[in-house]
Amino acid sequence: MNEPKPDQKTILVVDDHQEILDFISDDLAESYRVETARDGRIAWEILARSPIDLVVSDLMMPDVDGIELCHWVKGNPIYKHIPFIMLTAKTSLQAKIEVLEYGADAYLEKPFSPSFLQAQIGSLLKNRQYLEEHYVSSSVDVPRDNELMVRLQQYICNHLENPNLSVEMLAEELHLSRATLYRRIKHESDLSPHELINRIRLNRAAELLNSGTFRVYEVSAMVGFNSCSHFIRNFQKYFGLSPKEWEVNAKGQKKEPSLWKRSMLFLKHPISAGSH
Repeated sequence: MNEPKPDQKTILVVDDHQEILDFISDDLAESYRVETARDGRIAWEILARSPIDLVVSDLMMPDVDGIELCHWVKGNPIYKHIPFIMLTAKTSLQAKIEVLEYGADAYLEKPFSPSFLQAQIGSLLKNRQYLEEHYVSSSVDVPRDNELMVRLQQYICNHLENPNLSVEMLAEELHLSRATLYRRIKHESDLSPHELINRIRLNRAAELLNSGTFRVYEVSAMVGFNSCSHFIRNFQKYFGLSPKEWEVNAKGQKKEPSLWKRSMLFLKHPISAGSH
């Protein structure tokens, strides 16, 4: 199997027939990362945990079929930007209309040409990229490069107490797909979105501990950890000291830089403090 390239798109292929999954996956593997699912429910679980750039789904499947999966995807503000191609053995005009009414971006009749599927995928991904580039370049609400990181970190800092702060929330706030957000954060900081959130949480925790005002379990809750023991493990792994040791060490010593200054250190090309 070829090693995936960092900029490769990820395609989710959904079909209840293993031979069809294998056939499509093998054909796409040279150009894309490929995830597979045997029904719509499994596909939904994959969408919830992995950045997916495009979905190719069979229409007729047990449990959750392609129509229901498409309805879920296009009805959810987090995933509705993902292009959706429906594969169907139905040839009636009404069936095609139904597929499009549920939000599918394209449909292919079975049996289909693998090269035509490749062309459809390439066209939809390219159009999606054009839309993102246009939106980013024309909208004052979605800054680029380091300015994007400024807004991103401000949002994280304002929502630290929320233990459910997620990559999906960040992507929705910045009007970017999860995959695009991941690539932009990785480019600017060498961190994944989850790592960035975690580090900002821990830097804020260090500031709170420096103040000497709060107990460890209170700090844990204030920076969004559901479990105090999980917070302590993360803090010690990051700083090399337990929260208690940090408190003792901080007394009588110069305090750490502010959360904003420390978070700016994550950038490959830090910006001046006055730019935010």
